[in-house]
Parts: sequence; C-alpha cells; structure tokens
Amino acid sequence: MASYISPEIWEKFESLSIDLKNRILERDERVESIHDLIRVLEDIVHEDE
Repeated sequence: MASYISPEIWEKFESLSIDLKNRILERDERVESIHDLIRVLEDIVHEDE
C-alpha cells in the first residue's frame, strides 16, 4: 500500500519538517483529514518515547 495525503490537508502536511514528512510517508498511511494527520503524528511521538 502506498501512502496517501488528501489534497485538503496537503498544505498542513507540507508545513511539517522533511523528517516528519518522510516518517509519515514511510508508514503507508491514508491521511484524509487533520484528525488522521494528528493521529499519525501522535503515533510517531509515542514510538520515539
């Protein structure tokens, strides 16, 4: 499965650091809303703890 970032939140995704964007894309996630993006970012934070 390939990652998908919805056009509706593309600007928010693009505002993230290159490292975060890469980490999100590596996860093969479907990010269709701001809530999805927040969930993925929270998951990344928890993994790093």
